[in-house]
Amino acid sequence: MEINVLEESKNKLVVEIKGESHALCNALKAELWGNKNVKLAGYNIAHPLVGIPKLILEVESGNPKQLLADAAKNVKKDAEAFLKAFEKAAK
Repeated sequence: MEINVLEESKNKLVVEIKGESHALCNALKAELWGNKNVKLAGYNIAHPLVGIPKLILEVESGNPKQLLADAAKNVKKDAEAFLKAFEKAAK
């Protein structure tokens, strides 16, 4: 995975996430929408086979980079909890 910042301002962040698809982008988007400071969170993949996801984040307040980092940490925690539950159920 490679992340490139395409646009950054006080209230907006646009990043390109090379090597990822809808799975990570949807998880990040859903997590971001759970934050009261988020004004807009979404992503676009220009071509379904070869497109690179672009994640767009606009915030009412706070640092967009920090909010994205926090969302990624929460997605990671959820994935780890799912893995533990799945391993327990698979025994």
